[in-house]
Amino acid sequence: MGQTGVTNVTSVTTNGMLFDMDGVLISSIGSVVRCWRRWAVMYGVPDAENYEVPHGKRAIDIVKALRPDIDPAEGLRVIEDMELEDVADLKVLPGVKALLESLPQDRWAIVTSATKRLMLGRLKVAGLPIPERIISGDMVERGKPDPEPYRRGAELLGLTPEECLVVEDAPPGVGAGVAAGSRVLGVLGTHSLEELHEAEWVVRSLEDVTVAAGAAGLELRFTSLR
Repeated sequence: MGQTGVTNVTSVTTNGMLFDMDGVLISSIGSVVRCWRRWAVMYGVPDAENYEVPHGKRAIDIVKALRPDIDPAEGLRVIEDMELEDVADLKVLPGVKALLESLPQDRWAIVTSATKRLMLGRLKVAGLPIPERIISGDMVERGKPDPEPYRRGAELLGLTPEECLVVEDAPPGVGAGVAAGSRVLGVLGTHSLEELHEAEWVVRSLEDVTVAAGAAGLELRFTSLR
């Protein structure tokens, strides 16, 4: 996947962190692929068995793109129910628990394309803390790559987007963070280093990131692949 590059130890100071969920904090890619292909078969999408999910986009937007003729709310409910039931291979990604535990609660938020119901279900299965501040896909009018989700996330922290570091794994989310005015840290996993070209830095996983809260804000150190 083109995951090689020059590694550089980087220090960054920020006031707040905005995390995407799936592909950054947890991995449910197996469930996502299985469920969307089942959904595509159910709704008569051509070549449904080979459907490739556009990772990082809201389910409601995918439903509207695949079947603009159906009730989008009903299509969303069906895929949401499927994904809530299919959690057998859901896992917490490396370094996530330690990183989240090192962050003051008022300095981070989750900004996800998942619905609030699906987000809470996945975090519960994963055993991860549910932050006080969340922006889910059904809480915004326009999903990623529109900047609205990350602008809203920064507002929840009482900050401007420029004061926040966005952590993302998918091009739509990286684009949303950049468009909002935030610096973006990309995480490999669902996409290659080349596909995350808009991110200012890219790490192999959050296991490579440490954070210390100080008077100047959050001080991050990580090994960047570029």
